[in-house]
Amino acid sequence: MGDTKFDGIVFVDTWQELNILRYVGRVIHILCRKGNMGFTFQDTHYNISSGDYVILPNAAFASDFSASDDFQGILMNLSEAFVTSIAIRSNYGIIGHLSLLRNPVMRLSERDFRICEAALRYLRMRMEEEKHFFREELLGSLLTAHILDLYDIHARSHKDLQVSERVTSLLRNFIELLYNGEYVRNRDLESYASRLCITPHYLSEICKKISGKPASYWIERFTMQEITRLLRRKELSLTEIAERMNFSSVSYFSRYVQKRINLSPSEYRKNCWRNCKIYR
Repeated sequence: MGDTKFDGIVFVDTWQELNILRYVGRVIHILCRKGNMGFTFQDTHYNISSGDYVILPNAAFASDFSASDDFQGILMNLSEAFVTSIAIRSNYGIIGHLSLLRNPVMRLSERDFRICEAALRYLRMRMEEEKHFFREELLGSLLTAHILDLYDIHARSHKDLQVSERVTSLLRNFIELLYNGEYVRNRDLESYASRLCITPHYLSEICKKISGKPASYWIERFTMQEITRLLRRKELSLTEIAERMNFSSVSYFSRYVQKRINLSPSEYRKNCWRNCKIYR
């Protein structure tokens, strides 16, 4: 699998090794050097080519990896705990995070490609030094430098986004509520705004400014991601899924799904089993 026992950062050599079961909840970085690669992220399919940099903020939302025979890339997995531990002192993280949830692909210039490729190669090389007394701190510093370069690349293409400390904090708390599964208990915008001590209108406005989508979009997207994940589990009945997702009835659950993907839960499930190679 990887060339090191350090779990905070794991490099893999082939796209097949991006094992979604093993890396659920981790962050995936992919630098495409040659050829093409495809994957599905939050029900949208992407195809990347040489010069593209992909960041998947949560590997649980990714599936269906494939690649051309000539594909070459640098594939890196990061644990969320390790990324959090390096504590980058910048408000830009939440801006990039929301943007990447919407579109995880960045097109690099030749200069930025060389910088990213060199940083990843050097990081992997230093990971081999297992007897380094300060190995984890060293790797954290190198990863920090690389992430700041990625922030710079993203910020240069989103110059219009300037966010205050308060807005950053609100958005971070909102996204954390979603990642913690709050959408199972509450799917109405008012409940999130109340938790954050702001108005529903203000919450939607700041989400739209940063991500191009209102807060309700993100609540719905996280909800449907979990619903479709559960529908892929053959052992769960529709009644069980509806109960897990806190719907008052199977009929209400079915209407909710039908309205958002134009398929009933049963139809979606049949299509998945028949046509899709699913990573769960």
